[in-house]
Amino acid sequence: MQHLWAPWRIEYIRQEPEKGCIFCNRWQRNQDRKDHVLYRSPRVLVMLNRFPYNCGHLLISPVQHTGDLTALPAPTRAALFAMLQESTRILDEIMSPEGYNLGMNLGRVAGAGVADHLHFHLVPRWNGDTNFMPALSEVKVVPEHLDQTYRKLKPAFSRLGKGPARREKTR
Repeated sequence: MQHLWAPWRIEYIRQEPEKGCIFCNRWQRNQDRKDHVLYRSPRVLVMLNRFPYNCGHLLISPVQHTGDLTALPAPTRAALFAMLQESTRILDEIMSPEGYNLGMNLGRVAGAGVADHLHFHLVPRWNGDTNFMPALSEVKVVPEHLDQTYRKLKPAFSRLGKGPARREKTR
């Protein structure tokens, strides 16, 4: 039997389940480095996925707490899609992926892990980034630690500015 050592995963295994909404919690507290929050504005939050499919896997969500895509007002939709574009540009600049997966799972039955708060997954992809591990042993190899990815991406997101006051909410 082969062993795959990933000692940093013990933090995820032992953590208590989070109470409340992960996106609202990240918006309300001021622990961006710990939470891997890369960007926040009055309408949009960008953070690294703690359980990534690949290095640089971003979660891009509206600040507004809703699981209903049709409930997003036009300014929030515009801000969300502008941030998808900016995030793609930043990932291109810093990580040089060869492609992307972009998706949103609407509803638990569609695979949404957080069904009551809309969020996009933006996953950078490289030729050869998939291998036999997921097929044979249900293991995904992510070659870079989240903290390292955060340190690489944060300066570029910081250059975007934060817009109006951080605590302004559009709920």
